[in-house]
Amino acid sequence: MQNEELPNSVLIPSPSGKPARAGTNGDRMGPGFGGFAMFAALVLQISSSTKTNDKLAALAEYFTLADDKDKVWVIAIFSGRRPKRAVNSRLLSEWCTQIANIPSWLFLESYSTVGDLAETIALLLPETELMDGESKSLSWYLEKFISIEKQDESKRKEFIIDSWQQMNNAERFVFNKLITGSFRIGVSQKIIVNALSKVVDHSSSVIAHRISGNWDPSTINFSDLLSTEAAEADHSKPYPFYLAYALEDEPSKLGEPHEWQAEWKWDGIRGQIIKRNNELFVWSRGEELMTDKFPEYFILKDLLPDGIVLDGEIISAVEGKPMPFAALQTRIGRKNITKKQLTEAPIRFFVYDLLEFNGEDWREKTLLERRNKMEEILQNINNNPIKLSPIINFTNWDELAELRKKSREMNSEGIMLKRKNSIYKVGRKRGDWWKWKIDALTIDCVMIYAQKGSGRRSNLYTDYTFAVKDGDKLVSFAKAYSGLTDKEFAQVDNFVKRNSIEKFGPVRTVKPELVFEIAFEGIAASNRHKSGVALRFPRMSRWRKDKKVDEINTIEDLKAMLNM
Repeated sequence: MQNEELPNSVLIPSPSGKPARAGTNGDRMGPGFGGFAMFAALVLQISSSTKTNDKLAALAEYFTLADDKDKVWVIAIFSGRRPKRAVNSRLLSEWCTQIANIPSWLFLESYSTVGDLAETIALLLPETELMDGESKSLSWYLEKFISIEKQDESKRKEFIIDSWQQMNNAERFVFNKLITGSFRIGVSQKIIVNALSKVVDHSSSVIAHRISGNWDPSTINFSDLLSTEAAEADHSKPYPFYLAYALEDEPSKLGEPHEWQAEWKWDGIRGQIIKRNNELFVWSRGEELMTDKFPEYFILKDLLPDGIVLDGEIISAVEGKPMPFAALQTRIGRKNITKKQLTEAPIRFFVYDLLEFNGEDWREKTLLERRNKMEEILQNINNNPIKLSPIINFTNWDELAELRKKSREMNSEGIMLKRKNSIYKVGRKRGDWWKWKIDALTIDCVMIYAQKGSGRRSNLYTDYTFAVKDGDKLVSFAKAYSGLTDKEFAQVDNFVKRNSIEKFGPVRTVKPELVFEIAFEGIAASNRHKSGVALRFPRMSRWRKDKKVDEINTIEDLKAMLNM
């Protein structure tokens, strides 16, 4: 494919969702097509598709044709290493208003209608006559974002306006998403890895490992990123996590109980603790280096053997018993930890698995072998901030089902089932690891606020705030934006547009008439919320067209769940 030419013109979706031929307003799709224009076309192609194979094919083609520096940046930003916001939204709005020569109220009305700042700006900017030829590279723009971050406003304004004038509508949309730090795209790490494996001579598991960890897209090149030498030189590099699928059938269909290991599914942050070269590193599953955020773990540098990687859960726990997730939230994102926080929400690491020992990769060994070695390593490290996650002993599936009913008493989300002879795989795989979660809690409530969504739903009201009864008043308690079908979202959107009462920026107050059943995984007391409670993973489970507003639950019903 390296020598293939792209067609002279290609249909790509514009931000407004309508096909726009990129050959208009500056041909970017001819033989010289590349750079940022190619990246923008990739983003819009992926965003407009719901099919995994289409996204995979688009990425594989990009990794075949793009410049190596741009490939590194695509891997980085698609896997969450987005650049920081270089210019705030207020300045971008002001500059767009000046160039478009419109009053600020009209910009605000347009923003309110569109629901997305990047798209609003792209649509309002006047078209410019573009020169033929290849656009500047993606890496040029992203490194420019970094360099202008601390420059004065006039320099940043000059760069932004000059960039807008060299782009068509679709490119401006993607550029705005990047410059505002709001870039999101529906591509999983698995798709990125599989696309790379089609164009480089490495297996997907090797690639997944090598693109993880602490690397800088502005300083590393493509070949070094995927090289064995770079992986070995980075002592902090974590392994890709093995993830479980939700168990939907009865566990008895898994076969004989003695072939399976059962553990509690703890509600914390999945992480890895690494000790290599006498240095300690703590990674989250989201590939955030969190070592300094949890000083309780510092002692492990002296307690753990060198050349070890442990997979487990970062949890707030007292005397070995996990606390609700809300306790951990008081520690997340804190740069400076107070003595009070250390006392009220102490952190422990509940160990699930052993991925590396004595510098040797243990992932190909069976779970039983890995577990036995973990028990041997940790048997003398008790009453410290590390604890071996206990195995749940059971003899038959009915007995385990009864134990599962006690999950909430344990501050657990349910039970993990792992085949004893399983190896540690990469990503989400079916067959050997399953999560058997407890049934969700539910409550009936009414929608009181609505806001437009993002991405393909940016023209619809899809983000809702819900309330329960508090005497003769309504009190808000949760937000949710998932769980309905596209048809239902369209129906609710129509209701919002016809029944809006007040407007607060992008938010609409609506008549409290639509009743929904909200499902959630857990509930905790919270001083930060007007309702006094915080929900874990709220989503809409049903639109209760069969219920009226006077039949919804009360705040007392909600708080009663705190003791469940």
